[in-house]
Amino acid sequence: MNSFVLLAAAAPGNPIVEIADQFGVTWPLLISQIVLFVIVAVALKKFAYAPILKVLEERRQKIAEGLSNAEKIKQELATAQAKAQEILNQASTQGAKMIEEARAAAAKVQEVETQKAIAAANDIVAKARQASEAELVRMKAELRREVGRLVVSTTAKVTGKVLTPQDQQRLTEETNRELAA
Repeated sequence: MNSFVLLAAAAPGNPIVEIADQFGVTWPLLISQIVLFVIVAVALKKFAYAPILKVLEERRQKIAEGLSNAEKIKQELATAQAKAQEILNQASTQGAKMIEEARAAAAKVQEVETQKAIAAANDIVAKARQASEAELVRMKAELRREVGRLVVSTTAKVTGKVLTPQDQQRLTEETNRELAA
């Protein structure tokens, strides 16, 4: 390249040479600066720009991975929420079913207990009637005895004589017949 520049510099009337001379360009310094610039540019590309690009690429990949993970997590969250809602719906349905079964069982138990209570009340009323009837029969018999005794006692006092057992029996029977009528 050096020889090309020298040839160009040697040619008279070359406008490039004239402009370079006018600006004070020294060719050996310009060439050395171009070579140094290329070396620095290659070194920067290899040791600075390439690692920075690598770090930026890694960061871009991590961000993309993070976004894809966020999307996956969002989908999993939606799936989990749907499953939770489904479980809640099933639990609500089962709860309603259990409540209905409990109400039906309670109604059945109430009906059975009501029937038992009615039967027990009927038994109590029947026993009370029997006891009342037995008491009435006992009281009537006692009343007849007492009335018969009073009739015999009154008759003995009114007649002034002592009544025989046959007379007492006859008076008691007559009194009982009249009371029964």
